Amino acid sequence: MFFASIGLAVVALFVFIVLWAVFAYNRLVRLNALSKEGWSGIDVQLKRRYDLIPSLLSVVKKYSIHEKETLVRVTEMRSFSMGTAQIDKKAEAEAGLTQALKSLLAVAENYPELKANENFLALQRDLEEIERDLQLAQRYYNNVVRNYNVAVKMFPSNIIARVLNFSSKLYFEASTSEGGSW
Repeated sequence: MFFASIGLAVVALFVFIVLWAVFAYNRLVRLNALSKEGWSGIDVQLKRRYDLIPSLLSVVKKYSIHEKETLVRVTEMRSFSMGTAQIDKKAEAEAGLTQALKSLLAVAENYPELKANENFLALQRDLEEIERDLQLAQRYYNNVVRNYNVAVKMFPSNIIARVLNFSSKLYFEASTSEGGSW
């Protein structure tokens, strides 16, 4: 009777450990999938911004012939950012692109006829919308990554994470326009 109770306790403990391991693994898989979904949201907004930049450059170029350096800088930063895949490098490239875009839009202040151009104003509104959407996507992604990283590092789920090669993810911390108008 005593050995049967011990045997039953061992079986129950084994079942509990297996169920916990399955739960921990499924949670890590779910959080990993959510982080990929979150990155996809950021990627969509970045592509929207990349697609808008040539139109913006085209309009500005017509009015600001003497601002070639700024136009070239935006073009270079766009190309660099589009060609970067690693999250930390992408964040750095996006911060540079954001600064270049701010410089480009500051140029518009020197050209009253450009500031009044309907096409330019529409592109500027589109850029503001994209920046807001990018901030939301970034916030979502970073929240999911935080939850994932906690699960990867926290005991006892870190055991499953280590055994099955789940590793921490990087946050996406590109500086974007903080409120206000571009």
